Formats: sequence, C-alpha cells, structure tokens
Amino acid sequence: MKKILALLLAALMVLSLAACGGGSSAPAAEAPAAEAPAAEEPAAEAPAAEEPAAAASEITLWTYPIGNWGNAETVDALMADFEAATGIKVTVEYLDYTNGDDQVNSNLEGGGAPDLIMEGPERLVANWGAKGYMVDISDLWDDTDKAEVNPACVAACFTADGACYEYPVVMTAHCMAINYDAFVEAGADQYVDLESHTWTTEQFTQAVKALYDHFGGTVAAVFCGGQGGDQGTRALINNLYGGTFTNAEHTAYTADSEENVKALELLKGMDGIDFDAGIVGGDEIALFYNETLKMAFCWNIAQQLNPNSAGTGEELTLNGQKIEFMSFPSETGESALQGGIWGFGIFDNGDPAKIEAAKTFIKYFCDGEGTAAAVKAANYFAVRDTAEGIDLSGIWADNAIMKEYTKLMPYLGDYYQVTAGWATARTEWWNMLQRIGSGGDIAEEVAVFVTNANAAAAAEA
Repeated sequence: MKKILALLLAALMVLSLAACGGGSSAPAAEAPAAEAPAAEEPAAEAPAAEEPAAAASEITLWTYPIGNWGNAETVDALMADFEAATGIKVTVEYLDYTNGDDQVNSNLEGGGAPDLIMEGPERLVANWGAKGYMVDISDLWDDTDKAEVNPACVAACFTADGACYEYPVVMTAHCMAINYDAFVEAGADQYVDLESHTWTTEQFTQAVKALYDHFGGTVAAVFCGGQGGDQGTRALINNLYGGTFTNAEHTAYTADSEENVKALELLKGMDGIDFDAGIVGGDEIALFYNETLKMAFCWNIAQQLNPNSAGTGEELTLNGQKIEFMSFPSETGESALQGGIWGFGIFDNGDPAKIEAAKTFIKYFCDGEGTAAAVKAANYFAVRDTAEGIDLSGIWADNAIMKEYTKLMPYLGDYYQVTAGWATARTEWWNMLQRIGSGGDIAEEVAVFVTNANAAAAAEA
C-alpha cells in the first residue's frame, strides 16, 4: 500500500511541475559526467511595427490657382477619378494669391486648416512647415523617388534636418522673351541662338545696342515698382556675371557679391535699359505685348502659350510680331534659371486617419496613376520622367510650344525662396533697385539690401 501511495505522489508532483511551466512532463534524463553548455536563451521577438491608421473616407484640399488646378471643372474630374480609384472623397476649396495666405493663416490659428494644400516650398516648407504646422512626409520617399525627381525640387522640399513638407508634382523655369521680328529688323537676331534659346552676356549687350541704335527709346526695363515679377530681375542680375542671391545652405543673402555689383553697373550704364519704379512685372509684360519694349524679363510658359490672354496660343505680340523665349544671358551662355515648384503638403490636424488618406492622395497624384493627369492640369512640367513605372516623358509630345520649352528645364537653378527672411528680402530688393535707379551708389545700396535681408533671416531663424 505504501508503495502504491508513493507512486501516486510522484506522479502528482510531475503533473504539478508541468502545469506550472516549471519543466517537462517527461522524466528528466540523467546528466552526463561532463556538464553540457547551457542552452542559449531564445532571441526576444522584435516589437511589431506600428500599423498605419486606416485611411479616412473624406478629406479636404485647398489649392492655389496653379494652372487649371484653379479650375473647378478640371479639378472635379481629377477628384472623381481619385475617389473611384481609392474610395476617398475630396472636398476642394480654391484660394487666390490676393488673400489666400491670410485665409490659411487664420484657419491655422482657429483649428480649421485643410488636410491637404497645393502650392510651393516657400509656403509649405519655409513658412508653415518651419512653424510646425505640416506633417513630415519623408516616409513617402525611397531612394528611387529621390533619384527620379529633379534634384532642385528634392532639395527645395526637404529641410536641412531631413524633414519633408512638400511632395512636388510640377515645375517650370522662369525666363525672358524677345520680340524676334524687332530683333531681325535691327540686325540683332545674329546674337541669339533659337535652337538652344541661350545667349551670352556679350551677345545680350550687343543686341541691346543694336536695338537702341535702330529704334531708340527704352529697349528693356528693370521694373521695380513692387515685388510682382521680381524673379525676372533677380535672375537677370544674378546670371550676367554668375552672382548668387543666397548661399547654398539658404542661411544668408549674398546679393552683394562683386559679380552682382558688376551686373548692376552694366545695366545702369546701358543705353536702352531703364530702371523703372513705375511698373511691376505685369506692366512690363503689357508693354512688351504692345511692342513698346523689345524684351521682357518677366516670362514663363504661361505667357508663351497664351501671350495676350486671348486663348490664341500663337506666340505673337498684339500687332502680330513673333515672340521667342530666351534663357537669361550669362558669360558662358548656360544660366541658372529661377524656378517654380508646386506640389502637395499635409497639415497636421491631429487625425491619423486623415493623414493616411492625404498620403494616399499624394502618392496617387505625384507618383502614381494620377500623375500624368495632375501634370496636364497644371500646364507645367513633370518633376520626374517616371512615376511607378509610368512614362511621363511624353506628356507634352503633342504640344509644340511645351515641347520646345522643355529645353530650358536643365537650366533650373537653386530654389532659394526657402531662405528665412524671404518676405523682407523681396521688399528690400525692389527698394534697392529703386534707389539705384535714382542715382544711389550701387555697392552701398546692395550692401544695405544684404544687411536688412540677413537681419530678417536671423530674426526668423
């Protein structure tokens, strides 16, 4: 009996150990004479990656009038295609450049900002992104994306610490234009290369002289009545002798360089070039259209496609003379053109589901099946030739003007509009040109510009 009880007790002990996880239910093997090394602890499992939030079914987009992205009929069609592809409905509101910034800022303060916004890096990256309002979307980029997108666009959309507040979709290069028939009449056509649309600083000065000798009066105007179109005067002055507007890091303004002083001295001393404080870029274009001016420094593809805002697309002045677009002159003929970059950013409204839906929107229109349609709607040029295997290089193959204008895209220069103090720098720029036009010492006036612009940059940094 005692033997039976002992056997039952031993069995119960084994079962108890197994139930508590303290050992195996099998009998322990006899230990060998030499102790075996202890078994390695099993590797701890890596924590599971956090799952992205499910995308919301409705989001909002606010867009500035970037080509036909300001046209409700065009955008409605784009949004319908997106909803059909993803199930996400997008409500759109249209901004203008008169009060759009105020509208966005007031809604940011009041907690009513949209989920998505379409504009350029000077707003999305250097303004709202720098102030902490935007979502970092660097996770939408892989190495292939960074290799495919134009380098100037990549650099403009990322901050120095690697955050990204805009995903670009289109770009353009601002340029200048000439009245080619007037050039032919004055014998100045010999100084331009219409195959490449480039010329040198020397050829530019020779052309101005030929036009002035033949027609007299003002050939071209350094307009400085305000900031409208100021990308043209900056590009003209920076390119003539290879000057810069800011440093490469976008931390300081450098327009007081010897090269820029030399360029201003050249322009101020040329017969036929007038520093005009009574006009801005739009006025200059109007004077070019009516053939008062023989050149325009405020030009881009929008004017080239539709110079008289009449839908003709014939590249003609009001009196039917031929307009040719030109890169800005430089000593080598290869210039660094001021660019326009437009894309989408996401406001951080604290809703992960809406952020996820907004990211879906960005991938669809910037790097997916909707990219070609987005580019077409903007009437600009794709920032990449391929989007997820879709060839974008032939988007404008059926448009002779757009196809020809693509020759300027390789000259797209540094996008320095993301430098701190930008709003102040723009005002200081045209004020400086006015003082130079009124007889101010060029070196001194440029030094004043840099001092004031850099003070504003330091205050914002």
